[in-house]
This record gives sequence, structure tokens and C-alpha cells, in this order.
Amino acid sequence: MESLRTLLETSPLTALFLTIALGYLVGELNLRGFALGSGAVLFVGLAFGAFAPKSAPPAMLGTLGLLLFLYCVGVLYGNEWYRGLTSPEGLKANFAGLCGLAGAALVSLLIYWRDAASLAHALGMFAGSGTSTPTLQAILDALGNEDAAVGYSVTYPFGVAGPILCMYAYLAVFRPKIEAPASQRMQPSEVRVRNAALVGRPFQEVQQALRGVQVIAVRNERGSRVPSAATVLSADDVLLIVGRDPDDIARTRALIGEEVPGDPAMDRSMLDYVRVHASKRSVVGMPLGRLPLPGGIEHAYVHVRRGDADLLPDPDLVLEFGDRVGVLCKRAHFPVVREFFGDSVKGAADFSYISVGVGAAMGLMVGMIPIPIPGVGRITLGLAGVLLVALVLGTIRRTSGIVWTLPLPANLVLRNFGLTVFLAQVGIASGPKFAATVAETGLTFILLGALIVLPLVVITMVVGRLLAIPIGDLFGIVSGATGNPAILAYASRAIPTDRPDIGYAMIFPSIALAKILFVQVVAALLAGSP
Repeated sequence: MESLRTLLETSPLTALFLTIALGYLVGELNLRGFALGSGAVLFVGLAFGAFAPKSAPPAMLGTLGLLLFLYCVGVLYGNEWYRGLTSPEGLKANFAGLCGLAGAALVSLLIYWRDAASLAHALGMFAGSGTSTPTLQAILDALGNEDAAVGYSVTYPFGVAGPILCMYAYLAVFRPKIEAPASQRMQPSEVRVRNAALVGRPFQEVQQALRGVQVIAVRNERGSRVPSAATVLSADDVLLIVGRDPDDIARTRALIGEEVPGDPAMDRSMLDYVRVHASKRSVVGMPLGRLPLPGGIEHAYVHVRRGDADLLPDPDLVLEFGDRVGVLCKRAHFPVVREFFGDSVKGAADFSYISVGVGAAMGLMVGMIPIPIPGVGRITLGLAGVLLVALVLGTIRRTSGIVWTLPLPANLVLRNFGLTVFLAQVGIASGPKFAATVAETGLTFILLGALIVLPLVVITMVVGRLLAIPIGDLFGIVSGATGNPAILAYASRAIPTDRPDIGYAMIFPSIALAKILFVQVVAALLAGSP
């Protein structure tokens, strides 16, 4: 054992990567649907740090990891964050999450004021109960010691398990009606024009009256063609429509006329289907409606495949790196379409280091700006500035030729790797104090952490229920308020639709910033108090 300790202390990078490997191995252990995931890296790091106190890698390495995590989260969720601040449903979601966060913050302060824990430990438990790694970093920077990591690590497990148990109890008590998940794929269907009110009307007027579907082709005795805004519908024209929701498709059939039975019958000599990857920077970050193919090629967008779901090809839909775009056009024009979009899998996994470098640098500079707060003094956002700038860039998406968003695969890899490196570095550095504190306090910190988690989750649920927020959105809001991906994964299994993901994305960035600001203000006010 002594030789292993010597190896770890003489090679901190070896300790770091062993921590990552063993942490993910432990994190994959699943107990009745509960798993620590990447959070297990922190606990393995604590064990390594307690065993080999001098094996901690430089703190700058952990800071870099957290920077990558925050930047990737910001550019990924920027658009949803903006919706959360501007839409009625987003404002209700943020209000519910902030009410729960206020309850958790109050309990954390009471724990400190009642001398149940030091300020660093109380704030660390606040961060751990909300599984917020950026908040932990803000505490470490504000207080200048590693004590908060101890409170964080002790309460982290219940910060993951507590919200899951509360969701389980909510379902058992209220038994809400959970609708079956909608199809993730576009469904093509043909409808014959029988509604006399549509005959002679321009196609643009008809399309505007439809909800949740797109008309991509018109077929009659002259063959199939892509409709233009000025195309006039005639009786017995057959419209090829695409949509994801069966109810939207059924309403469209009832409005237009009657369904044409069987599979859509398209004359492929006139129009054919090709699917291409969006990999060129000239198309990424642009709305579909502003992407006419060169040469005035007759075409229609059938769908956009993003991740595992098909998206309706609305003119306002903004393309991301790696999107697969279904295009309807003549077969002879396939090479032009592929050239226009790039159609490169490798290109879809690449990204601009210029945009990442410029965006991260701007975030760091914003984080250094002193912000005066009456009665508190001046505070700085620190690495939270990176998150704030990344959210803005993720909303803007592109500026002239600079695309700020990252391909989803690259974003996930950078984000998870950055978070893992940070957790491993902080865990190893905090190991010695963690062992001593646990030996001294026993289960006390775990119970105190539970007291912080419960108001965070329960108040959010109660306020959400009072505001009549649907169950899918509510579970996503609870996941965003707590923040751990394992909680969102449980919510998505319990409510198998995309609503938990949407609720999570609308409030997660705002709640994360609120947590960081809270601990910074409290540290500025109370760090010097007895």
C-alpha cells in the first residue's frame, strides 16, 4: 500500500485519471434506478485524497474543467433559457424553482446561525444538496479554503436521492394522468382536397391555417411538385403532409378533405428524398426559411433529425451542427444539396476553437467585473460570468461568420469531461479534511443536508401545483432546481415525453446563477462574522 501511495503522490495526473476511471465504474452501479453517475468521481477522489494527501493535481486543472462545463451548458441551453425568461410558462417555471431555492437557502442560513455547522460547511451543504458544482467553486473562491467541499460531498448523495424519492412519492400520492409519449419521428400522410373552401386559395393561406404539420408536396394529374407561396389548390389535389403528433395529422385531414389510403405514392421521377448532414458553417445557426438552395432549385424540407427526434421543418427552425435535414427535390439536384449543406459526419463533430476561445475569454472578463451591491459591497461573478456569456451566445447562435454553438456530440464530450476533471481534482484535494470531518460529525451533516434538500424540492412542487403546471413540466422544473442529470433521467423515465427536458432547460441556467450569487453574497456578508 505504501508503494501505491508513493505512486499517487509522485504522479498527480495518474491519481486524477485513476479517480476518473474508478469513479465512473462506481457511478454505473444501479440500485433500483438510483445511480450516482459522474458524482461518484467526487467520492472516489475523496478516498484517494484521504489515502494519499499529497496526490492532488493543481487547482488550475479543476478550474479549467469547470470552465468547459459551464461554457458548454450555456451555449447548449441559451435559447431555452431565453424562452424561460420571456414566455408565460417559463416565468412560472422560474418562479416555482426560485421559491424552492429560497427555502433551501433559508434552512442553510439557519443551520449556520444555530451553530450546527460552520459557514463553509453550511454553504457546502447548500451546494451539495442542490448538486451544484459551480456553486461549490464559487464558495471555494469566496472563502479561500476547501472546507465547503466536505459539506458538499457529505450531502451530495441525498441531493441526488432526495428529489427522486420526492417524485416517486408525488406520483404515488396524486396519481396524475400521464399521457403516452408522442412519436419522435415524422409521419408522412396524403390528403385529398375535398373542402370547397380551400379550392382556389393560395397555398400560403392554407399552410398558415395548419398547426403542427407541413405540406411538402402537391400531386395531381400533372405529377408531383413542391408548392410555392402562390400555388393555388384545386379540387382533388393530393397534398403530402408531414407531422409528428397524430392529433395534428387527424385535424389536418378533417380540414382538407379525406385521407388517401396506403403509403404516400410519389412519382420519384419528379421529386425524390435525400437526407444530408448540416456541417457547413454557412448553414449552421441559420433559420430554414433563410436557406434557399442555389440556382432556385425547387425543393421542400421534410424534417430535421436532431439527436433522436424529428423536428418539424418550420421556416424559423435554426439549424445546429450535426442536424440531418430531409430534402425533397429532383434526383439530379442531389449533388447540389449535399454540397450546400456540407453533408460531412466529420464536419458535424468539429467546432471552432476560435469561438470557444473568444467566448470563454469574454466570460472570464465579465466574471472579473466588480458588481456593487448595497449593504454587501462589491462581488464578482467569477466563473459564473462564463455561464452568463455562454447563455447569451447560445441565444444569439452566430455573429456574422462566427458560430457560437457547438455540435451536440462535441458539447456533451467537453461538458462531461470538464465536470469529471473538476470533481476529481476537488475530491482529491478535499480528501484529508473530509475523512477528519466525517469521523467527527458522523451522520450529522447527512441529516442537515436532508433538511436543505426537502424544502428545495417540496416547495418547488407545491408552488408548481398551485400554478397548475403540468406534471411533465413540473418534474423537469424540479430537476432543473436541483440540477443533477440523474434526477432528470428519472423524471424522463417517469414522464416519457420531452416535457421534463424542456422544463429543465428553461430554469437550470437561471437557478444555477441564483445559487452562485446567493453563496457569494452570504460569504461577503458573513465570512468575517463570528
